[in-house]
Amino acid sequence: MRRLAIYPGSFDPPTLGHLDVIERAARLFDELIVAIGINSSKRPLLSVEERIEALQACTKHLPKVRVEAFQGLLIQYALDKGSKSIVRGLRATADFEYEFQMAMVNRRLSDEVDTVFLMTKWEHSYLSSSIVREVATLGGDYAGLVPPEVGPVIARALAARNQP
Repeated sequence: MRRLAIYPGSFDPPTLGHLDVIERAARLFDELIVAIGINSSKRPLLSVEERIEALQACTKHLPKVRVEAFQGLLIQYALDKGSKSIVRGLRATADFEYEFQMAMVNRRLSDEVDTVFLMTKWEHSYLSSSIVREVATLGGDYAGLVPPEVGPVIARALAARNQP
């Protein structure tokens, strides 16, 4: 039986912390779906298509990883895909409280799917997509915060935003 895991997130934009978790989860499972959750109430920096492009580019060296977008309940998406595992990255204890709550809700909705927590590397523990978005939109240097393949996607999105 193949071990399929889902790593969900907004990935707006994907950071070095995300890539760290993806690479380590890919070693633990036979297949990993990086699942971009679509939230129509948020105004993202990157479109879903741009996030897919960025994630595919920075994970092309990982043959067991595929990138998809989904809407609706994560637990239902996992069940529909036949996954028994959801991967979540933790940066600090502040993340744990929220992630623990979400894992318990998912457990309540279906006891067939477990949540696996992976701690990000220490050097990425301060990174979040919201910090990268702020640095990027305010004209700061975000190159050391995202995988090299993601930088051009962000630059293109910022240029399109700033056109009259």
